Amino acid sequence: MAVAQAQMYAAPFDAVAERYDETFTTSKIGRAQRASVWRELEKAFHPGDRVLEIGCGTGVDACFLAERGVTVVACDRSPQMIAVASRRVKASGKDSLVYPQVLAAEDLASLGDGNLFDGAFSNFGALNCVEDLQQLVRDLAMLLKPGGTALLCWMGPCCLWEITWYLAQGKPGKAFRRFRRGGVTARLAEGATVRVHYPSIRSLARTFAPQFRLVSFLGIGVSVPPSYLETWANRFPRWFDLSVHADSFLGRCPGIRGFADHILLEFRREG
Repeated sequence: MAVAQAQMYAAPFDAVAERYDETFTTSKIGRAQRASVWRELEKAFHPGDRVLEIGCGTGVDACFLAERGVTVVACDRSPQMIAVASRRVKASGKDSLVYPQVLAAEDLASLGDGNLFDGAFSNFGALNCVEDLQQLVRDLAMLLKPGGTALLCWMGPCCLWEITWYLAQGKPGKAFRRFRRGGVTARLAEGATVRVHYPSIRSLARTFAPQFRLVSFLGIGVSVPPSYLETWANRFPRWFDLSVHADSFLGRCPGIRGFADHILLEFRREG
């Protein structure tokens, strides 16, 4: 049954494309974590820039950048995600600035036509599902202008919220899943699974060197919980609001920011 069901999906995330926004866009936690990323996007990219987005999902971030005059080539390996993104782009009237296309992170080299990008962006752990990061780095180095910014948001290697939540439920396997070498297999739906890796910040800095230099990193979701705790956020709105305010400080605090649900790394293209 699982094999037959898997054949229905061109890519694993096809299975969740239509309901993805419910968790990561319109939810309280999704809005809070995305807002933190958007503040950094506004600093990194400016009107007239041409940016590559890897794992664009439903196109929310691409439209945000387009509203600020940034041209976005928005790529995702999921045809269903791109279908949702294309509808959103058309509805927003930004189809002259956002160009959604079905393209896996492993195939970025096909964009190498000599027209270099000013920067690159990826949000909410799309790159955690990439097996060959070294090839990704080589492709990005080929596609970005010297001095260009790569703003990449990963699922962090150690999330205190996740450890505490699942230990309290007597589920140590889930509590410490991010520590497993070789990653874990995540089940998105019946017949749709994906391998997820949780690299450390130090290992990512090594992997991206020498083509890229790690400039800074920010914790996204230190006090704001992961998306699967939306019920908690709705049940305790005052506590959640406090967690959102605290996150803006804790996400920049050395020694604490590395324990967030997501880590936003800013790399600079050397050369």
